[in-house]
Amino acid sequence: MTTTVVVVACLTLLVTVYFSMRYAWWRGPVDYGRPRILMYHMIRPRRRGGRFNKLRVAPGEFERQLEWLVDNGWRFAFLSELDDVSDQPKTVVLTFDDGYRDNYTRAHPLLQKYGAKATLFLVVDRFDRDWSTTKKAHHDSGELMQEPKLTDAEVREMLQSGSWELGAHTLTHALLPDLATDEKRQEMAGGKAELEATFATKVSSFAYPFGIFGDDEETLAGAVGYDYAVTTDAGISTETRAERLRLKRVKISGKEGALGFSIRLRTGKRGLLD
Repeated sequence: MTTTVVVVACLTLLVTVYFSMRYAWWRGPVDYGRPRILMYHMIRPRRRGGRFNKLRVAPGEFERQLEWLVDNGWRFAFLSELDDVSDQPKTVVLTFDDGYRDNYTRAHPLLQKYGAKATLFLVVDRFDRDWSTTKKAHHDSGELMQEPKLTDAEVREMLQSGSWELGAHTLTHALLPDLATDEKRQEMAGGKAELEATFATKVSSFAYPFGIFGDDEETLAGAVGYDYAVTTDAGISTETRAERLRLKRVKISGKEGALGFSIRLRTGKRGLLD
């Protein structure tokens, strides 16, 4: 065997291993009777040099994803409908965190075009707030703070369309485990109350900021009146009633295309390292 053949064989093996780890294409699908809860943040082009480009899904890519879901027989549901659809095949719940304005300018028209619907986890005090530094102090570029946020009027229009429902995401996008119990309750219960009063709608679901929570936060979510709470744990919850306050989500990244999306819908994760 020549040196060239050995090199080619080694490179082929490395590519195969990389592809297998990145996409885990061989992994079997999670039961299609288990709803997939998809996690989005922004629908906008990637920002040159942006730290948070995984949170930015290009509008064209988002439309391709919606079209793929429709063409492949997926039905859309709100998170509040989870119990009703927990045994129905190929159900997808779209969720959007934080409250970025592109949810109205870019996602909203596409949801209407494809007959889709989504649950919006809205931070109450979302303007001029750099919550990324709450988790990591060195993330102080202001990148997320500078992203335009939804106005109350835009949220009302989205809700009135029937394409959206509202979920809570605390008053200030707080890092809950760092707070005293009374402060946690204020963030979680206060966020729910503020949204319900402002938008005259029931808020039955909650998203843990940064996906960081523990037993105390899970117990408190139920105690203050949430029926469901979602995490950022990657995957598909197979026992949605038992896991209703710690539901996994399928992370939709702005740094991958159609193959990664289709694999995530099958298994809940793109690859072994997800």
